[in-house]
Amino acid sequence: MILFPAIDLKDGQCVRLKLGDMDQATVYNPDPAAQARAFEDQGFEWLHVVDLNGAFAGETVNGAAVDAILEATRNPVQLGGGIRTLEHIENWLSRGLARVILGTVAVRDPALVIEACAKFPGKVAVGIDAKGGKVAVEGWAEASELGVIELAKKFEGAGVSAIIYTDIDRDGILTGINWDSTLELADAVSIPVIASGGLASMDDIRRMVEPDARKLEGAISGRALYDGRIDPEEALTLIRAARKA
Repeated sequence: MILFPAIDLKDGQCVRLKLGDMDQATVYNPDPAAQARAFEDQGFEWLHVVDLNGAFAGETVNGAAVDAILEATRNPVQLGGGIRTLEHIENWLSRGLARVILGTVAVRDPALVIEACAKFPGKVAVGIDAKGGKVAVEGWAEASELGVIELAKKFEGAGVSAIIYTDIDRDGILTGINWDSTLELADAVSIPVIASGGLASMDDIRRMVEPDARKLEGAISGRALYDGRIDPEEALTLIRAARKA
């Protein structure tokens, strides 16, 4: 059970979007590396980073900011956004990432994901972003006809280290995680699931450590941390107690 603080990168800055809309970005820290250090100092054990520009461009755009983050923190870092080829994956892992997150390519070319898992065991996660129950791609700009569980099942037994499941309809608006659909996905596959999108308050943290949710690998928090709606010390204390239970 891990609480992943999120750093979303747009134009080299740490931002949060509302409902995945690049035109509704709030800058929280112009120095992402400093933000990474702050999260480590608060006691977080992992870092979730997304290259938002890269997700739309289909290639790395905020590489310099990611490199600065990797230099600034000792915590393992997972990165998504614009990672679409084996070369992209190998390049980022060689630069110190703990794991890459493959989203659009998981829909467009699932065979590449399976190949990457074999080549880089334990280093590949799949990002499944859903709107209205259907998987969205290209930085959430395009909808597909794939259902969430349908896509996830394609990777059973492939060695995917985790599925990061985001409910776009809740992302960045502090309405709470969609626990029903997240736990339904976790029940449907053996791959560990990380909840993302909408984590709003300490109530979500308390829900996260309930017995039925402990099957999750954890959850990602962005805006609620930046806005002070979640107290890091209290949240991490609850999570560590749940690990021992």
